[in-house]
Amino acid sequence: MAHRIEDYFPSSDAPNLRIKSVGVPPASAARPDPEDLDAALQPAFQALKYRRIAVLTGAGLSTDSGLPDYRSPGSQVRSPMTIQQFMAEERWRRHYWARNHLGWQGPHRAEPNAGHRALADMEKRGIVTGVVTQNVDRLHTRAGSLHTVDLHGRYDEVVCTRCGEVTSRESLHRRLSVLNPDWVPDDPSKAAIAPDADATVVNTQGFRVADCQRCGGILRTNVVFFGGAVRPEDVREATAFVDDAEALLVAGSSLPVGSAMRFVRMADKRDMPIVIINRGGTKGDTYADAIIHAGTSESLTWLATHL
Repeated sequence: MAHRIEDYFPSSDAPNLRIKSVGVPPASAARPDPEDLDAALQPAFQALKYRRIAVLTGAGLSTDSGLPDYRSPGSQVRSPMTIQQFMAEERWRRHYWARNHLGWQGPHRAEPNAGHRALADMEKRGIVTGVVTQNVDRLHTRAGSLHTVDLHGRYDEVVCTRCGEVTSRESLHRRLSVLNPDWVPDDPSKAAIAPDADATVVNTQGFRVADCQRCGGILRTNVVFFGGAVRPEDVREATAFVDDAEALLVAGSSLPVGSAMRFVRMADKRDMPIVIINRGGTKGDTYADAIIHAGTSESLTWLATHL
């Protein structure tokens, strides 16, 4: 897969600007799941029992729904586009929309897994105050969680950068299909789906992009691009979940970005127990009262049964 702007546009004079690579740990950093899950989860149970819990989730929660994550040991290195690149020139938008034309169908077809359902169950029982997710796949909502903040946006919406009109990704898919009836990637079978509804398509030449039907403005998916900012209202709502809680549970996230780590630091300043369930190490490990290196589906199902 290409990792430079020049690699995507070899026949043109591209500026000296690199697509942001998302680093991943080597496969050797992978840790095996515990042989005795009951014993492994006891520290988490002791930290969380009898407490109202705010939950912070990442891409690792959705891997059992068939969606890849960004930073599991040995996973594919990905190069998501920044918002600055996307807005700068039409050729980069063409590249983005060609990949998204395939990639958005990954989360669209995915189904909530046992981890999503366990969190929805704990919310209904009053144990979970709310879920703050870095995922754009909407699987928490589809599993039945009612108090959810999509911190990094949602894959199923498109927003106009000029007039602000929000439309469905499904309706844009129909428009793009009409504009590109004969377009196919070099090898559709190798177009791997990414967590942010991107797909690893290299040849995007000739793809036609749709503009806003209302004002002719530039359309983008309603997600937080790399280089973009989380909406202040989402931060406020997520903060309210933490304020209303007595413990913080992190599930399926290595906490690589500040938009998520802020809630770990917030919980730490308030002396709230912090539990992290993730198969690899995280940036929040030094704050945690319990760290469980295990899968989220089985771990959250266990906690929903015992809490």
